[in-house]
Amino acid sequence: MPKPAPPAPPDLPLAPRRYAGPMQTFGHPDVIVVGAGVIGCSVAWHLATLGARHVLVLDRGQVGNGTSAMSSGILRTHYSVPENVELARRSWRYFERFAEELGDDEASAGLVKCGYLIAAPAGDKLEPLREALAAQTARGITVQLLDAQEAEEKLPIARFDDAALIGYEPEAGFADATLTATSFARAARRLGVRFREGVAVTGLAVEGGRVVGVHTAEGRIDAAVVVSAQNIWAGELATWAGLTVPLVAERHRVLALAGPVPYTREMPVFKDLGSPGMLYGRSYGGTQMLVSEGTAGEVLASPDTTQGEVSMDLVAEIGAQVAARFPGWDEAALASSWTGVYDVTPDWNPVLGPVPGLAGLVVGFGFSGHGFKLSPAVGRVLAQAALGLPTDVPLAPYAFERFAQGRLLSGRYGAGAVS
Repeated sequence: MPKPAPPAPPDLPLAPRRYAGPMQTFGHPDVIVVGAGVIGCSVAWHLATLGARHVLVLDRGQVGNGTSAMSSGILRTHYSVPENVELARRSWRYFERFAEELGDDEASAGLVKCGYLIAAPAGDKLEPLREALAAQTARGITVQLLDAQEAEEKLPIARFDDAALIGYEPEAGFADATLTATSFARAARRLGVRFREGVAVTGLAVEGGRVVGVHTAEGRIDAAVVVSAQNIWAGELATWAGLTVPLVAERHRVLALAGPVPYTREMPVFKDLGSPGMLYGRSYGGTQMLVSEGTAGEVLASPDTTQGEVSMDLVAEIGAQVAARFPGWDEAALASSWTGVYDVTPDWNPVLGPVPGLAGLVVGFGFSGHGFKLSPAVGRVLAQAALGLPTDVPLAPYAFERFAQGRLLSGRYGAGAVS
């Protein structure tokens, strides 16, 4: 059953509106969301559930068809940055009861609840892992410490004889980012949110130091608040608003390897802190393993979701790391490969909330590989910030200005997507 509508939020400080051309058919939006990936769609749905009456989402492409479409889809609450643990914990609650949370019996995130297993040998990753597992436990997250035999019972295709510490998170797994985005969009539409695909935003309308709308090829649309969920394209804010945006686009390679034995969906996602690339892997159906490295990727000169090259040298390099952990996988065959692009900040953690000196703009970018995992909770806090409501999680640690102030949220495992 759909949830009852909450009380309307406080009246927004509405900016003067100007409309031209075809956009006139979209009425008078109070909030414009730029970007219809999984974050933008989550923001839109949360805005509607929090009582926003007129929400318009604009995307240069299609719903869930940008960087979200290339996500590996892994869900976990394990982070070495404590602030991320709380966002991930809140997000998992949504994923676990997705249709119920969205009030739509047909909504699905494609969740496979198989658990998450992370291991480290003696060395520089050991204490960070111990501290991260303790931080999860302190927040009420179920985490089990396993010995090598117990770990092999859960993931029998792997070896753990070199592991000094193994953590297992049963409330974890993987899901489908595109399906999640489109489900959020469907639920948002049912609450009156309007989506316009194929409309690129070309600039922000700024008056008196306040964002009062956006410019598009089809005309200007004014609104009280603009939420930027532009992912790798958030760097456009530098040109539009004269900001210094701490962001680069980084391409990462993902492989699907066909091994000698099944990697079943009952087997947990695996993170190998002992491998050179801090490998992560999960079932990809049948005998296939989806696998990639959790380290820095290829920095791109400009945002680009075009499929990049996956060299055979890289396949061999990752394959060797897989074979070292999974006996018999030295003969694994390459079934498929693709590339995805991360929006990466200097500390590999997102920027969330208002932008100093530019009222009327709320941003969410720089997820550095975390976006899908955190999307339900992030969508809610960005919606709360846009509506002037208290946020469930303090946004100060994720502030835009933290880089200039030297308050980085750097993870203990080094640069990479397991912050």
